[in-house]
Amino acid sequence: MNRYFLHLAYNGNSFHGWQIQPGATSVQEVLEKCISLKLKQQIGVTGCGRTDTGVNARNFYAHFESEPINDLENFVYQLNMFLPEEIVIFDCWQVDSYFHARFDATSRTYHYYVTRRKNPFHTHDAFYVYGDLDVEKMNEAAQVLFDYEDFTSFSKLHTQVKTNNCKIMEARWFEENDLLVFRIKADRFLRNMVRAIVGTLLEVGKGKMDIEGFRAVIEHKNRCSAGTSVPAHALFLEEVTYPLELFKGVKA
Repeated sequence: MNRYFLHLAYNGNSFHGWQIQPGATSVQEVLEKCISLKLKQQIGVTGCGRTDTGVNARNFYAHFESEPINDLENFVYQLNMFLPEEIVIFDCWQVDSYFHARFDATSRTYHYYVTRRKNPFHTHDAFYVYGDLDVEKMNEAAQVLFDYEDFTSFSKLHTQVKTNNCKIMEARWFEENDLLVFRIKADRFLRNMVRAIVGTLLEVGKGKMDIEGFRAVIEHKNRCSAGTSVPAHALFLEEVTYPLELFKGVKA
């Protein structure tokens, strides 16, 4: 059996997240069915993470094992013909058997998009926030994240993870055209973590919480202390990084 890596993207609005779950359509389920049908063998696909319901991915990676695939370029073409328009495969290449889409990822980067004026063209890719926001204060609060590793306060309750520790590498707000974007990069993320952080930072931006209050939220290690999670449709997995040797079979 050979191991193959997939580079893909998807619009999460039509799916109940990446991971297969009973009674709901997921990206993983659709992908596995399509690949299994194409290769005429039962295929299981392992993703680089588990995006929540409605969350989008501009860059996502997954691996699977199968009998040798002779023409990978045609395989990608055929997959894109069969997959729904919300999912696109960019590339597929063979890797060494020990490469793992989830465990070998060294960082993940998310963007959350906010629009500060009602805009019918951003209904499905940005969260409309009414009123003034103090972006400078929001960025000041975002820097507090670097002082901590335990982000229990921003995690969905009752999740089955061994630790709530994450290493934040980047966290900042910036302007992109007419949108306000929060960019956050870490080695790993907890379920609902980014949306809970953004919701709490928006409380700071609205003047409902100060910097010390934001710090206290983290130190309480209690989800009830943090702000409301913002909607999923405006959250995008932007980048996933791996050791360079993983891409030795990829076209430049």
